[in-house]
Amino acid sequence: MAEKHFKYVILGGGVAAGYAAREFVKLGLNPGELAIISKESVAPYERPALSKGYLFPQGAARLPGFHVCVGSGGERLLPEWYAEKGIELILGTEIVKADLASKTLTSAADVIIKYDILIIATGSTVIRLSDFGVQGADANNIFYLREIDDADKLVAAIHAKKDGKAVIVGGGYIGLELGAALKINNLDVTMVYPEPWCMPRLFTAGIAAFYEGYYANKGIKIIKGTVAVGFDSDANGDVTAVRLKDGRVLEADIVVVGVGGRPLITLFKGQVEEEKGGIKTDGFFKTSIPDVYAVGDVATFPLKLYNEQRRVEHVDHARKSAEQAVKAIKAVEESESIEEYDYLPYFYSRSFDLSWQFYGDNVGDTILFGDNDPTSAKPKFGTYWIKEGKVVGVFLESGSLEENKLIAKVAKLQPPVQDPEQLEKEGLAFASKI
Repeated sequence: MAEKHFKYVILGGGVAAGYAAREFVKLGLNPGELAIISKESVAPYERPALSKGYLFPQGAARLPGFHVCVGSGGERLLPEWYAEKGIELILGTEIVKADLASKTLTSAADVIIKYDILIIATGSTVIRLSDFGVQGADANNIFYLREIDDADKLVAAIHAKKDGKAVIVGGGYIGLELGAALKINNLDVTMVYPEPWCMPRLFTAGIAAFYEGYYANKGIKIIKGTVAVGFDSDANGDVTAVRLKDGRVLEADIVVVGVGGRPLITLFKGQVEEEKGGIKTDGFFKTSIPDVYAVGDVATFPLKLYNEQRRVEHVDHARKSAEQAVKAIKAVEESESIEEYDYLPYFYSRSFDLSWQFYGDNVGDTILFGDNDPTSAKPKFGTYWIKEGKVVGVFLESGSLEENKLIAKVAKLQPPVQDPEQLEKEGLAFASKI
């Protein structure tokens, strides 16, 4: 049985792995000390590109264009970069067993990899309709989007089913971004989701009304309040229709499912403390096991700003938590101290000509401001969330770079609000006074 040993091992080859590698190099890394183990066959890349630029009909994003760390304005880390720095990329490799007590990982090919320090950066996996026994959910041309292989298959289907009918199951990030991407590719798009409005985890009814109206004006049909309960397929096994719980049947050449994800922590069950569906960590991303750290989607960490434990599934947190864990590892080695992670939750999306950003927490009362008419030539609007007399969250559509910085500042500082009506009138002007 082959065996390897590294001082540091990052398990998972997504966004967090790339940013952690860069931080190791920045803080001092000797050749041969670090390995990144990934089930994917490519070096770490900026995953958000898959639901955005990768699907464009012209000028589509392709590797090596979006390897990390370009997503945050940094240098692009090509595969050669890892080799130059003496970092071993162990790609196309699935780890089937993790023994944290003996600091040992075992691959599907029976290779043993030992480590001194482990960073768990396994991210999330998509929730599949076949997990719930939905009839016909294993038909061809039913797609999920998580990895570059998924995106390649979807691109091939878009070309093969030119001008065909697409059904999007789900009204969250993936649903909205891919709904726009498929429409841009000239497919006839219908979106289906059970909630009363799109993106219910973040959007208010007022915010959602704008996007649903905008999408409808682009020719996208939206069916709310029902779910897909089955799929029909032809003799070749290709999907032909989506059957809905309300009895409707939608013709479909392509189906894209975006109904959420779950953190990939099965390998560590029973070995490490868990909380809120993730691996419990402290403000340095240390787990309950010595020399084991967890970052990104899998980590449930203390969110200092709100004094609570939280798990955040977003690229911004994946990048920053990875950097924090590496800083913490190096600080321990050098008997130094660093500040605990102090994160401001941040989410964003882009579709069609739209681009929104959100900072903070979406709890409490809401104040909608600006022009949220989906038929406007240049709509621009936002929402403040107010809890206990303070602004705790801000959403802004079509903000400039400066304006987005302003709303981040407001969410971080949580200024008091004396008069909600005045806040609605002031809109963005309130943020500029903080």
